[in-house]
Amino acid sequence: MREGGHGSGGRVPSVTGAGAAPTLGGVSFTSGADAPAGSESRIVRGTLPPGSPDFVYLPVDVPAGVREIRVAYTYERPSVPAGTAGNALDIGLFDQRGTALGGRGFRGWSGGARSEFFVRADDATPGYLAGPVGEGTWHIALGPFTVAPQGLAYEVTVTLAYGEPGTPVRPVYPPERARGRGRDWYRGDCHLHSWHSDGRRTPAEIAALARAAGLDFINSSEHNTHAAHAHWAAEAGDDLLILLGEEVTTRNGHVVALGTDPGTFVDWRYRARDNRFGRFARQIRRAGGLVVPAHPYATCVGCNWKFGFAEADAIEVWNGSFGPDDEMALADWDSALAASVRDGRGWTPAIGGSDAHRDPDPVGTPQTVVLADDLTRRAILEGVRAGRSYIAESAAVVLSFTATGPRGERAFVGGRLRVAEDAPVTVRLEVSGAPRCTVRLVTDQGVLHTAGLPGSGSGTVEWRTTARHAAYVRAEVRHRAAAGPLPGAAVALTNPVFLGA
Repeated sequence: MREGGHGSGGRVPSVTGAGAAPTLGGVSFTSGADAPAGSESRIVRGTLPPGSPDFVYLPVDVPAGVREIRVAYTYERPSVPAGTAGNALDIGLFDQRGTALGGRGFRGWSGGARSEFFVRADDATPGYLAGPVGEGTWHIALGPFTVAPQGLAYEVTVTLAYGEPGTPVRPVYPPERARGRGRDWYRGDCHLHSWHSDGRRTPAEIAALARAAGLDFINSSEHNTHAAHAHWAAEAGDDLLILLGEEVTTRNGHVVALGTDPGTFVDWRYRARDNRFGRFARQIRRAGGLVVPAHPYATCVGCNWKFGFAEADAIEVWNGSFGPDDEMALADWDSALAASVRDGRGWTPAIGGSDAHRDPDPVGTPQTVVLADDLTRRAILEGVRAGRSYIAESAAVVLSFTATGPRGERAFVGGRLRVAEDAPVTVRLEVSGAPRCTVRLVTDQGVLHTAGLPGSGSGTVEWRTTARHAAYVRAEVRHRAAAGPLPGAAVALTNPVFLGA
């Protein structure tokens, strides 16, 4: 690895993760009384070879009296053979508190979504945290996501502006309660992106789309930054609860931190082989949130989930428009349900999220419909954790799914109907908003009952079974398949009702 301009040369060891903190040669500026009244810039050039570490760090010595730090970068994108990954270089910033795993010095991340950013006391580029520009060694984090065979040649321009700092802005966060309807079903989108990461919509635009989609709550889930948390308060209201979180985007899969405490940052600089994910899963739970592996079978680079599901509080089995990767996630989740029954251990609920980034991505497709005691952060998360939920493609789709025993005892989605093994059980699904669709009732034995819905989209399906025959039952509502043996795309999916003592 080489770099020019005002930085010195240096080699980077071939390691992964953040622990070794490989660094490039430093960038220095005028300090003390010699600092200019305006601004200074330095340019650093270098080339990252194939096999570079996941992250390298460019130190910047920031003197006293700096009002703003601004960074711009470019990199070459040479042609590569078909089937070979080209260059992609992410970028972020850590302040004088350092780059140690955990992110104490974290000041922002834009991945590959922006070519420049700034930070100062009273403002920052979306995705970055406003705050004082303190004296000391800052670090620009470079993440060579993929590197072409020719290497990744880059240029980074660092500009320091001198002068009196602005007045820091005290963050204001959205309330943890909205005007609910008591114990009821509440609709939400748990996975969304704004311009605070790689989305193109503002928080105001997302909130308007959420209301138009009939949602009661949404979750802020930007890639590898919590900078959006302080920009949602104005969009909340009695009719819309805004949860705060992050999409922790590692090189071995993504996990949504759902409903964490305001200001919670979760680090992402590790791989599955580093054995660090458990530490950050526990951090999410300590911050009051849920750990939700996202799109576990997505085919994008770095999206496939490799950390296992032992730490998961829920699993995103439906991400955006229902497709083959969702079908795989659903099948894998169903196999885990059967294993939980066999082994007598706990089960993990399923949820969905739109993962909407920009037009024409629809907000609220799909949406997670949660039975909660009220429209509060705590109640929504309790409902999700308990599996009292189903997933629907829109607010037009409404389900009621129950299992009833011989004496009228009843269980709902996420619950257990405690009956003897051979006691008769009636499973009942009421559907509206799903014209010309097919219902499938799925158990640990597979699909055991199917029925069509009328053209009106409203109908009731009943099926009788026993706990001996079905350890659990869950419902799927599907579009009718055009042809072939595969089912149509999902319209709605429920969590299971378990049967038996």
